[in-house]
Formats: sequence, structure tokens, C-alpha cells
Amino acid sequence: MENPRKSISRRHDIDWLRVIAIGLLLIYHVAIGFQSWGRMIGFITSDEPWATLWWPMALLNIWRIPLLFFVSGMGVYFAMQSRTWKQLIRERTRRILVPFVFGMFTIVPLHLLIWRWYYGMELKYSWAPGHLWFLGNIFCYVVLLSPLFYLIRKNESGKFVTWMKHVLGKPWGLLIVLAALVAEAILINPLPFELYAMTWHGFVLGLLAFFFGFCFVLSGDPFWKMIQTYRWIFPIVGVLLFAYRLIQYSSFPPSYVLAIESYSWILTVFAFGSLYLKGSGKTLSYLSQAAYPIYILHMIFLYLGSTWVFPMAIPVQLQFVLVVLATFVGSFGTFELIRRIPVIRPLFGLKSG
Repeated sequence: MENPRKSISRRHDIDWLRVIAIGLLLIYHVAIGFQSWGRMIGFITSDEPWATLWWPMALLNIWRIPLLFFVSGMGVYFAMQSRTWKQLIRERTRRILVPFVFGMFTIVPLHLLIWRWYYGMELKYSWAPGHLWFLGNIFCYVVLLSPLFYLIRKNESGKFVTWMKHVLGKPWGLLIVLAALVAEAILINPLPFELYAMTWHGFVLGLLAFFFGFCFVLSGDPFWKMIQTYRWIFPIVGVLLFAYRLIQYSSFPPSYVLAIESYSWILTVFAFGSLYLKGSGKTLSYLSQAAYPIYILHMIFLYLGSTWVFPMAIPVQLQFVLVVLATFVGSFGTFELIRRIPVIRPLFGLKSG
């Protein structure tokens, strides 16, 4: 049996980005409740939409989920340093598959019941992956790619891995990753691009992002220094492409354009994050532990907050603030309860002790 290597230091910027990405996901989900199309995808919506919210949502929604896939691939690299293949699969089963199955049959049905109650529908139990589809994808990627990842780690001094590290330390190496993302967008041609949940587009894009996230961390300092050097190019490209699609297209821009813009924003986040998100400490430790359970729980409190706030005759902006507060307070409060009960901690991806 392969002996696990000595654990290496984690990158605190990646941990911060994971926390920030989960926070953005919660706020984005709240914002869906203020869009006229929100009910069509199973959200409780306000009678008074807030159309202006769509502009930041349109900027965010083409890279927020791919960013999480990249970060998840990076996380597997660090997890492998102190685990054999069997240990990794066992740990990911406990941390991802168990909460996914538990949430699919308990958490998701709860918020679906709230949704049905609010709209006067028949109250019946129905299970579904819901917002937890992401966990199912991640577990599949771990199972599919971990043999390759361990083969790469076993041959880190070999020609191929040495070449890959060299390539990803150069600006033109980023074009190889871009080519894969653009090819996915052209071949699958998703409509809309932002529909990741339980689609082939979401699965294949996530698989590519997961793999390249692993490769980025494997490449080490040359990769991070390179994207820091060219850090201002990425947001400039992102802004130009965002403006282009707003001006040029009234509905659905070509998927390959969105793939390029998405990648630009992701590189922006990684470049600036690696420069400025360096701190660790109690805050990061707490939020890193809380992020996963809160992601699992948040839809219940989002829906409860919506049923409380939306009937109020108050400005839509105040409704938004109140639903955000209800979602975060309810999720964090429940996390504080869960973390104190050892028997239920594993159901939310936490260690039992």
C-alpha cells in the first residue's frame, strides 16, 4: 500500500475563496427571489421584482459555480498529500456522499414543502437533489479523476508532469485551459450557459474545472506568480466581454463568448486572491467549517425568510436585506446547534468529534 506523504501547508487564499464563493452563492439565491422567472425554477418570489439586481447577477452567474469546481479540485490536491487512494475515497464518501444523500431526502424536501405551502399547493413529500446537485457532481469527479491524480502524483518528477508544470507557469499555458473550456461550450452549446444543475454542460464543465484546479495547484509557485504578473489583463478582458454581451446581445450570447469571459473572471479571482487573501486564524477556521453545512441548510431559511418578508408592504430593497439576514442568521444559528451535537455532525460534512 502506498504510504501517504507528509501533509503540506494549505493555501489560505484558496480557503478564503471557497468561503467567499459560498457566501456569493447564498446572496445570488436570495436575488433569484426578486426576478420574475424565479418561480419557474422553484423559488419563492416577491410580487415586486427588482429588475436592477439582474445586472450584478448576470456578471456573477457565469463564473460563480465554475469557480467552486476549480476550488474543489484544488482541495483534492491538498487532501491527497496525507491520504492513500482508499483513504481519500472513504473520506470523500463521509464528507460529500453522506451529506448529499441525507440532504436529498431530508433538507431538500423540507424547503420544497415550504414552497408548496406558500403557493397553496398540495403538501406532499418529494425528494430531489435540488441545490445539492453540486455535491453529487463533486463526488463523481473524485471517483473518476482520483486514479489519474494519484498517477500524476506518483510521477511528479516524470517528463509529462514536469512539462505540465512548465506550461502552466507560462501565460500561453492558460490558453490550453481556455481551449478546453471553449471546446466544451461549442460542442455542448448550452442554452442558457448558466444552467449547470443536472445538465451535461454542468457536468463536463465541472469535470474540466475540477481537473485544471488540481493542475493549477500542482504547478506550484510559477503558476501563481505568473497570474499575479498579468493580473490586470484578466479583469480588463472580463469587463470588455461583459459590456460586449450587454450591448450586442439581448438574450443569449454565444456560449464560447461566455466561456472566455467566465475564465477571465476566475483568473481575476485567483490572481488577486493569491495576493491579498493570505491571512489565517480563528475567523477563517470558523468560516471554513461553517461554509459546507450552511450551503446544505441555507435554502430552508431562504424560503422561510421569503414567506415572512414578501407579504410585507415595504420597499423591495428592504425586502432583499431582510431575506439576506434571515438566510444568514437562520443558517449560522442552525450550524451552531449542529456543531454541538456529535451524532448529527457527519450528516452535514463535519467530523463527529
